Amino acid sequence: MVHVVPADPQAVVAVKKKAQSSRSWVLLDSTGETTVLDVDKYAIMHRVNIHARDLRILDPLLSYPSTILGRDGAIVLNLEHIKAIITSEEVLLRDPSDENVVPVVEELKRRLPPVNAIQQGQDYTGGQNDVEGDEDESPFEFRALEVALESICSFLAARTLELETAAYPALDELTSQISSRNLDRVRKLKSAMTRLTARVQKVRDELEQLLDDDDDMADLYLSRKLAGTSPVSGSGAANWYLASPPIGSKISRASRASIATARGDENDVEELEMLLEAYFMQIDGTLNKLTTLREYIDDTEDYINIQLDNHRNQLIQLELFLSSGTVCLSIYSLVAAIFGMNIPYTWDTNHGYMFKWVVIVSGIFCATLFILIMSYARLKGLVGS
Repeated sequence: MVHVVPADPQAVVAVKKKAQSSRSWVLLDSTGETTVLDVDKYAIMHRVNIHARDLRILDPLLSYPSTILGRDGAIVLNLEHIKAIITSEEVLLRDPSDENVVPVVEELKRRLPPVNAIQQGQDYTGGQNDVEGDEDESPFEFRALEVALESICSFLAARTLELETAAYPALDELTSQISSRNLDRVRKLKSAMTRLTARVQKVRDELEQLLDDDDDMADLYLSRKLAGTSPVSGSGAANWYLASPPIGSKISRASRASIATARGDENDVEELEMLLEAYFMQIDGTLNKLTTLREYIDDTEDYINIQLDNHRNQLIQLELFLSSGTVCLSIYSLVAAIFGMNIPYTWDTNHGYMFKWVVIVSGIFCATLFILIMSYARLKGLVGS
């Protein structure tokens, strides 16, 4: 007979919640509207037309390094807690209930306003051509990518600032007072700094690798690839720019060559390169702060080691002093012990002053020996002057 053991209800609920969180996505389209999706990976793969290996990168149960991949119709983005799939018309974010993902969703809503509002704001007059020139003309996928990069760079910069705020006072306190409590506190801060440095380094390396390869950057131009496959690609590009929202982007419009990128120049990646360079410099500055903090910690450790070596030398000096005194007193005690024995000596007959002279000479010899030992130790640097 087979006995069925009932499962723990709390464990079942926990597993269900975990499964639900891993299937939960939030979709933001080009109009700024959000939709929460509770679908499996096959539905996501069919919707954005990516392979399972690309979707596996976004699995929160697996540990993958920071990655920005360009596919035929989507950008797979894995930056710390930001796990997203960006297409030319929508953004899919994983785990929208995460406290670190919620600000990203809100920022996307703000940066991707409804199309109607944009068209109303584009009611230009003849004297407003300069205002039009200041608008952002970047594609939808670049605006979404910029929000993700800005969020992750700000997140890592905030964590670095928190670490600096806690680390520098702790290190100064350790230099003033070496104790087990202060040492343990600095040890924990150093471990946190090492982990944070590795996270920042991964993001920086991914951006640097992307900047070094023009082909990888060209793969991120989803709107250009879509316009290239469309029979009305020329007019589509112009209409798309009319629907672009005027956001405060870090992409400078000093060069208007970005218009040519949407009209078929597949080798022009200047717009994306400027975007990536801006955030590469920001993440590189964060890494430099962590490097400076590491150097400060190393300098503090060197200072602590010097102090410990100084205390160790003082103990060696005290030990040498006591050992030298013990040797001299042993010699002096040996003489007194010999004369104190109840043994008849023929040379001691009628020479009572001999004991006094031997004691005096032994004392002088012991004192001289002690001085010689201490002088030799000082000459070799074992003790201070």
